[in-house]
Amino acid sequence: MTGEPLLGPAHVPQLHVMTLNVRHPTPHLRRNHPDRWKLREPAVSGLLRLERPTVLGLQEALPMHLATVESALDNGYRRIGTGRRNGRVGEHCAICFDEARLELLDWRQQALSDTPDISGSTGWGNLIPRILVSALFRDRFTGRRFMVFNTHLDHLSARSRMRSAEAIVDMLPKDVPAFVTGDFNAGHRSSVHRVFTGEGVLRDSWDAAGQQLTEPWGTFPGYRPPKNNGRRIDWILTTPSITVRQAVVNTGKYDGGWPSDHAPVQLMAELE
Repeated sequence: MTGEPLLGPAHVPQLHVMTLNVRHPTPHLRRNHPDRWKLREPAVSGLLRLERPTVLGLQEALPMHLATVESALDNGYRRIGTGRRNGRVGEHCAICFDEARLELLDWRQQALSDTPDISGSTGWGNLIPRILVSALFRDRFTGRRFMVFNTHLDHLSARSRMRSAEAIVDMLPKDVPAFVTGDFNAGHRSSVHRVFTGEGVLRDSWDAAGQQLTEPWGTFPGYRPPKNNGRRIDWILTTPSITVRQAVVNTGKYDGGWPSDHAPVQLMAELE
């Protein structure tokens, strides 16, 4: 396992936020394929035990993944979010958080469609359900409130990605800071990115960071060495009232393997 964390546990008043597409299981003929969950599970555990984010946004998570995440983070963390199909089965866009640090005030899961309150509903060109999990937190130590939005946009439909981005921007609160985490299936120079950041409502944490502690790696290396200045499809976006101190794209191996075909994206930030 990598010896030193890139960011590690946050100290008040800072918050450590991570987004990770944990990669749904796919059958492989090769027993030693790096995508196999039994090979990746120790790496996911090692990553989370070392980094210990205050808030973690997951994508493509199934019960097997969630059990590993919860074990690695131990009982001090809580998880919200359910399966994307009828609120019971399918991939989760779960939010995990350090309950000793954060008090959960409210949360919601909704479909990214014209019928957001109908679980499992589709629309806008996506053939499978796409969801958004949002949560309102209070920092137990500073008293500050903030929101987290976690999502996974469609991989096929550009229209769905655009409509989803517009819907999320419309939901952003006016009175509290907010983080938006996710796998957006669009690069950082895309029209989807501009929907989120073009009007100054949100900032890409990588660009806003006081320090970038890694190279600007692409976030979808697919179990290969990462590319410098590669395509970033996993982002953490923040409202302007959040000061991003440090940002990383974590391409490290843990217990000899990569946790996922995606690279975790992490930041350390303070609420102004």
